[in-house]
Formats: sequence, C-alpha cells, structure tokens
Amino acid sequence: MSPPPKEDAKFEHLLEYLRQSRGFDFTGYKRPSLMRRMSKRMQTVHVDRFTDYVDYLEVHPEEFAVLFNTILINVTSFFRDQPAWDFLAGSVVPRIIQNKGADDSIRIWSAGCATGEEAYAIAMLMAEALGKEEFRQRVKIYATDVDEDALATARQAGYGAKEIQPVPEEFRQKYFDAVGSRYVFNSDLRRSVIFGRHDLVQDAPMSRLDLLVCRNTLMYFNAETQGRILSRFHYALNANGFLFLGKAEVLLIQSSLFTPVELKCRIFSKSPQVTMRDRLLVFAQTGAATEVNNHVSRHVRLRDSAFDIGQTAQLVVDANGNLVLANQQARQLFSVDSRDLGRPFQDLELSYRPVELRSLIERANAERKVITAANVEQRFKNGDPRYLDVAVTPLQDNGVSIGVCISFNDVTRYQSLEEDIQRAKQDAETVNEELQAANEELQSTNEELETTNEELQSTNEELETTNEELQSTNEELETMNEELQSTNEELNTINEELRERTDELNHSNAFLNSILSSLSGGVVVVDCNNNVLIWNYMAEDLWGLRAEEIKGQSLLNLDIGLPVGQLRGPIRACLSQEIDKQEMILDAVNRRGRSIKCRVAITPFRGPKGEPQGAMLMMEEMGM
Repeated sequence: MSPPPKEDAKFEHLLEYLRQSRGFDFTGYKRPSLMRRMSKRMQTVHVDRFTDYVDYLEVHPEEFAVLFNTILINVTSFFRDQPAWDFLAGSVVPRIIQNKGADDSIRIWSAGCATGEEAYAIAMLMAEALGKEEFRQRVKIYATDVDEDALATARQAGYGAKEIQPVPEEFRQKYFDAVGSRYVFNSDLRRSVIFGRHDLVQDAPMSRLDLLVCRNTLMYFNAETQGRILSRFHYALNANGFLFLGKAEVLLIQSSLFTPVELKCRIFSKSPQVTMRDRLLVFAQTGAATEVNNHVSRHVRLRDSAFDIGQTAQLVVDANGNLVLANQQARQLFSVDSRDLGRPFQDLELSYRPVELRSLIERANAERKVITAANVEQRFKNGDPRYLDVAVTPLQDNGVSIGVCISFNDVTRYQSLEEDIQRAKQDAETVNEELQAANEELQSTNEELETTNEELQSTNEELETTNEELQSTNEELETMNEELQSTNEELNTINEELRERTDELNHSNAFLNSILSSLSGGVVVVDCNNNVLIWNYMAEDLWGLRAEEIKGQSLLNLDIGLPVGQLRGPIRACLSQEIDKQEMILDAVNRRGRSIKCRVAITPFRGPKGEPQGAMLMMEEMGM
C-alpha cells in the first residue's frame, strides 16, 4: 500500500534536504526500498514522521553517517553467483586478453564495489590468466563506491574466515596471507587495485575500459536513472569491452547499447550500432567536449555522404531563404552546381519551375506541416515529360524554424502506369469491374489484417508491461533479500556475543561452585526476603537437607536443628547496613541428632553498585 500524497511530498522534502546538506542525491533510487530503509532507521531513533526526522538530523549531525549506512546496503561476497564467475573466467577473460596487444594495458572498473570482495575476485581471475608478474605490469582495477566506510574496509584488504570461505582453497593459499585470525590479500597484487569514492548518478564515468563489473547495484535505481547510468557505462567501455551485471538486473532498458553474451550470467558486450542521439547523450553527461566534437564531425560527414547519394532529389533552404544543400540527384535533375549553394533561392529558376516552390515554402513555414504537390510535370528539351511528387517539410530546432527540406520523388512510371490503366479501363469495362471487386476484397482483407495486427500489438504491449512489472518485482525481491541477509548477519553477530557471554557465565558459575564446595563450613546465601539462593554441599552435610529441596524457601521457616529465629535480627541489621558483619555461637542439633555448638558469621551480600541484595551466612561446627 503506497503512502498518501502528503507523505510522498514530505519524503521528497527529506531527500532534497539530504542532497542540499550532505551532497547525497537519492532522488534516482527506487522509492519503495528507499522509504523502507529510511523508515527502519526512523523507528530506531523513535521518530514517526519525515518532517520530524529532518529536525532530528539538524539537531544530531552524527545521525547522517548512520542513516547512509542503513540506506547503502553493502551485501557482497567473493565469487557471488559462482556459475556467472566461472563463465567470466572461462570465456570473457580470455577474449579480453586476446583483443589486447602483448604490452597493452587492461583497464577494469568494479562499480558499487562495497567492501571490495568482487574487485579482489576479478584480480585473482586476471592474475590466473596472465600470471602475477604480467598482471602487475598490465592490469589496473578501479573499484568505486559511495560508502566511505565500506571503502575503508576494502582498502585494508583483510577478511575473516567467514568472508573468505567462498574463495577456493587453491586461491586462498596463492593470493592471501594469514595474519592472525584474518586473511589479507597479497600486497604486491593489491597495488593494482585502486579504491575511490564515486557516485554513479552524479560523477563522470571511467573510460577506455575492457571490463565493467556492476552487480546488484542498478536494481536500487528507478528506470530513468538506470538508463542514464547504462549510457555512461556504454561510453566507458572500449569497442570490445564487456559489462557484467548482477542476477537481478536484466537490462530491459537501453537494449540498443549492449548485446547479450550470456544472458543467464548477465554478461553483455558493447553494441557498435548506436544512434548519434545516444552518443551525444552520453557525452553531454560526461562533459567530454573534445570527443563530442570528433564524433560529431565524423557523423556529420557520414550524414552528408548519405544525404548526397540518396535516390530522391532533395534540397535544403535555410530560414533566410538561401539554398544551402542539394544532393547529387537534385543537382543532376535541375542543373544545380556548387556556385548556386548559398545564393537566395528565389533567384534560381528552380524556385518557380517546374512548380512555384516559394509559395509552398511560405505555407510550410506558416502552417508548420508538410506541404505537397503531386504529379508536377517537368519537360525535357526533347519534349519527354517527367512527373514529380514534391514535398516541402519544415525543419525546426526546439520549436524554432530553421529552414525547409524539399523532396522530389520521381513518379513518372507510376503516372505512365495510371495512363495505361485508364486506357485499359476505357477498353475493358468488365476487367475494371473485376479489378474493383478484387480491390474491395483486398481492402476488406487489409482491414482484417490491420485489426489482427492491432490486437497482436495490444497483446505485445501487455506482455511487455507484464514483463517490466515482473522485472521490477524481481529487483524489489532481490533488494529485500539483501536487506534480510544484512539483518541475518547482524543477528549472527548478536548470537555469537550471547554465546560468548553464556560461556563466561557458565565458567563463573562453575568457578563459584568450586569455591563453595571447597569451603570447610556450610554456606547459605539469602535474598532480601530471607529466601534461600545458595545452599552448598557442607550445609547439606551439616543439616541433612539438599539444596534442591529448600531453594526459594525462607530460611527462617526451615526446621534444620538450628534456632533460625535468632538469626532474624542479625540478618535484618546486615541488610539495613547497620553492621557490616556479625558472628554468634548457637546451640544446635546436626543431621545426626548430636548437639553441637555452631558458629554463624553473617555478612551482607552486595550488588554491582554496592547496594545490599541479601546476606551470606557461614556455619561451622565448633569442637566440644
């Protein structure tokens, strides 16, 4: 159930506050998971409303770091989704090396690296393929994340036994050094892995990459932001580069930028067929002005060549009425040469023959739509006619008219065919009727086909919508899975601490029982209500009652051969802290029925803060 619109507005205000005060822009993240993580943190600090949480952040600036750690889920491991890593090692890494020269450097980017496990996993695969020495000379791995705490952990390159468990034993011995209870990645190879802070949404991407690894990171962003990031990834990769995504990311958008290499493993190659618009979008986001100019220049030349060899005669007249372009067909058809380019179009014979084009141009600019003239006749010197369909198309840039494009489509043969048909219609009315019937039947069939096509199109759109919804649900489930994994790790840590404390408590109890058993006299500990808490073995031997029989009972109500009524006052005095210690000798009868003299020493039993929580009685039989 989505929150009410007012809550949405308050949540957006909170995101804007985070962006302005700390520079973290979360507006591109998916709202459900982002709101869920933020609400979890608000519950921890006992804040219910987003507006109140803004006030809380202003009063407690240290809360920002804790909040960002809650939002930025750092769930990763070595060789996560093992089959995908096996394919990367067996098929992709050899192709990367094969595409490079013997001395060429290999550049790799691990985006959203968290605590660094995947960056070091890539390093191990490349070192296996190249050898350690060649790896140090040729490979650079750039590992980035927005979480500074996670990067600090990654830079240390040290991992516990639990984190290192997915690493094969062979790799563990070859690439890690045991330091105490931790495993540290080989220091010589570590120099090739460079860690740094990078925001995928705001910062410019790396460039000239052979491999880009970004696993289970895009799923936290909405579709629009994913599209911008994938455009940057396309710019960052070399022509033969590869993109390695997580299992929750299917790359449904920006599909024209990448081609699947192994879709099951989420490994893609860079697609060479990209539109000029996509390239300019990428460059605009990265600020690579020089490369923009180079690419634009090449594409302009390519566009001009394609325009010039077009099979349809075309002219371009700018907003000032000057002829600026004429392709090869137009130059041959109307005898236009290079000297005519740049001249006022109205000064050319072409502007009014074979058809008055100036009025058509004025209409196209005024009405801002394509103006056509059909079957315009053009006579050659030998008298043969040519028929042209003329289309004047206005050209606009951001709603501003910048000129018109005039196209001349040669329909002479269609005109001849129409004349033949007219003659055939005059000669054979019967044939015409049959053709009419056939035309009507064809029209009916065409309408049926159009209806069927529309139904298929509608079904296809529904399937695409369903597919996108399933993808969104899958990403959301993967996000929740990682959140649960993070919570599970926290619970495991708490359970481990409780286990250690339980062991310490059992050890202390054993130690206490050992002390009590070693004492020569009976020891009894009572609480503030005189109920028995401890009754050691010597007390059992002295009075004949076992500890399990009397624990929890009032000492003053026991019939044990000791005049316990005389102990009430001394015990009360100890509990009230009037006297620190009392000793008395009482006449008693032990468990064997023999009269004895019993020395009883009473001392207060104090708690951690020194407050009395009961009394301890030492009972010892005196020799007669």
